[in-house]
Amino acid sequence: MTDTAVSIRGLRKEYGRKPAVDGLDLDIHIGECFALLGPNGAGKTTTIEILEGYRKRTSGEVFVLGHDPAHPTRDWRERIGIVLQSSADETPITAREYIDHIGSFYPNPQDTDSILQAVGLDEIADRRSKTMSGGERRRLDVALGIVGRPDLLFLDEPTTGFDPEARRTFWKLIDRLKDDGITIILTTHYLEEADYLADRVGVITQGRLVALDTPRGLRESGGAGAIVSWEQGGKKREKKTPKPTAFIRDLIEKHAGTDGEVPGLAVRRPTLEDTYLELVGHNGKDAS
Repeated sequence: MTDTAVSIRGLRKEYGRKPAVDGLDLDIHIGECFALLGPNGAGKTTTIEILEGYRKRTSGEVFVLGHDPAHPTRDWRERIGIVLQSSADETPITAREYIDHIGSFYPNPQDTDSILQAVGLDEIADRRSKTMSGGERRRLDVALGIVGRPDLLFLDEPTTGFDPEARRTFWKLIDRLKDDGITIILTTHYLEEADYLADRVGVITQGRLVALDTPRGLRESGGAGAIVSWEQGGKKREKKTPKPTAFIRDLIEKHAGTDGEVPGLAVRRPTLEDTYLELVGHNGKDAS
């Protein structure tokens, strides 16, 4: 389909007789940011490496930008950007020189100055990468990943080790890439990151896709319901309910004080993390 960047049907990868990916079906749309989540060993890294063309599958059909990644061509690779989990090498060359060098491998690279500005490195363009902070090197990783004007960008754990402020700043950079129409496939262990960045989320465990929806859709379908808590008789009480408004109305009628307030009243909506833990929490360690 013309609106599909990635199409997967019946994907299977076995090591010996043990499946790491077990009959996966998935479509990722052009221009969306898709987060693939799962516990360590769930099969998501194997899936991503198959999509990138670095690992052979056992069976199934896979098309990435209309091409089978098991038979990569130079033209196809030029349309793919990859940002690995590890940061850019601490080389003795500057950020500008690094981007120029990687850009020379592509037929139509982006202008280096434009990339430096886009990733927020324009003021330290002539600083050697080995003197950069972790966050600055991660921005350089993204610059190297997009210098070839990719249609599809893989981001593998892009903010691991970041403090909260640096993570939020990095998210703004990814937002700008989304605005440019780049399709992004994101893997992350930070559920709030997937909630903020992703248009859709897929949860994989034991090599199988167990959930697929928007972050909001997953939150609302988690089954946990809202948690209403209050104080009664000096003790904290709480109740899970899919209809918190109706429950609070009844609670006010029964337990409100003379001032009309229910002591300690609070409502907590389920988070993406709540739903994720429900989906994978009982599976423990899965396949490789």
